[in-house]
Order: sequence, then structure tokens, then C-alpha cells
Amino acid sequence: MLERYELEAFLTLAEELHFGRTAERLGVSTGRISQTVKKLERRVGTPLFARTSRSVRLTPVGRTLYEDLLPAYRQLRAAVERATAAGRGVLGGLRAGFVTPWGGDLLTAAADALLAAHPGCEVTVREVPLDGGVRALLDGTLDVQLATLPVREPGLTTGPVVLRDDRVLLLPAAHPLAGRPSLGPEDLAGLPLIVPTGTHPGYWLDHHYPRRTPSGAPVGRGPAAATWQEVLSHVTAGRGVAPGAARGAR
Repeated sequence: MLERYELEAFLTLAEELHFGRTAERLGVSTGRISQTVKKLERRVGTPLFARTSRSVRLTPVGRTLYEDLLPAYRQLRAAVERATAAGRGVLGGLRAGFVTPWGGDLLTAAADALLAAHPGCEVTVREVPLDGGVRALLDGTLDVQLATLPVREPGLTTGPVVLRDDRVLLLPAAHPLAGRPSLGPEDLAGLPLIVPTGTHPGYWLDHHYPRRTPSGAPVGRGPAAATWQEVLSHVTAGRGVAPGAARGAR
């Protein structure tokens, strides 16, 4: 029988495929996750993950175990959450996610307003990593997310636009385009764009990280990044450029 920390470590690593992000989500050290997974693999008798210095992926046995365990884990967690809510007298819970700092400010203010009007509710606000896309909505980890459009996923409902902003291009300070007062889509020609890793759908990537300019000139691809800090590091090192929001520049 799996213990709770083994189950959570395995399922989270199967979703993240990254030991550091798994440790961050569970609030433990990377070494603890590695030890837990190795212990579980010894118990099962076969590797559950194939690891290299650059990647982590599920083995066929690991994939089967993940698909078998996930529904049962969700049922168990939902039952505990319902019992906890009933014990606290909470009438309902809402899990909300954001990607950008200003998105976090908006959601926190909205949560405060909701709780003031309905003190019997419980609201959890958490950050979604750059490479997370809307995966947390699709797998039921979040109930609502302040996401960057477009979102056209089956089963998800898109609400009203709550924030608009100008687009900017993150460039090294010494880049020839950095001194321009403004840039247009054609200026992306030949530039290597830093693209987020993760599960973003193709239509979303094409919208924000196009492979061609409107006139058809090719746009390059730079290194991939899982966090905004990685994006900034790549830009600073001159490895590529990245689109962003004006609020991010400020």
C-alpha cells in the first residue's frame, strides 16, 4: 500500500516531469522527491521514470501506474476536502490560478471581495508556472484561472476579458532594436524567440510566438524556458528575445 507522500510525489512528478518543480509544488527538497521515487521503484521492481541530465519521462509501466492511480487519488482527495469543509462549516471552495504578478494582485483582490460578501466560502489563490498553460484547469486542480487568451479548449468556458495591455519585446540592452521607439510584427523576422516549455496548445503558441511574420518572413526559435526567470536569463545572455506585456517591463 502506498503512503500518501509516495503517492503525491509520484503523481506530481508524472505531471511536472521535473524534480525541481515537483519539490516546489509539494514544499519539500528535490532530494526528498528523488529518494521517494527510488524507494517506490524498488517496491514496484522496475523503473517508473526514465531520467537523463536534460529530461524526465514516464516509462510504459510508470504511465500505466499513473493512469490507474490518478482517478482513485482524485476521489480520495475530494472526499477529504468535502469532509474538511463540512467540519469547518464552509459552504464552498474556489481554487483560482494566475500566471503574472499583476494577475495575482487582481485575483487576491477579487478573493477578498468574495470572502467579504460570502464569509462561508474558502478561496485559494496560487501561481501557475509559465509552462503550465491551462493544464491545471483541465485536470481539475484549479476551478478558475486568469489566463492569457486565446483559450479554445473543449470543456472550458472562457469568461470576460478583465485586463488588456500593450505588447513589448524583451531584448538585451545592447540589441540593435532596443533603441527603437516602437516595433512591429515584421521586426520579428530572423529573431530567435524564446518559447515556453510545457503543454501549451499549438494555436496559443502560434498566436504569441509566431513562426512567420505577416509578410511570410521566418521567425527563429531560441531556447525553451519553463519560468519567467529563465526567459530573462536567456534574454540577458543574448540567446534570444521574448514577447511580453508592458506591465512586465514596468
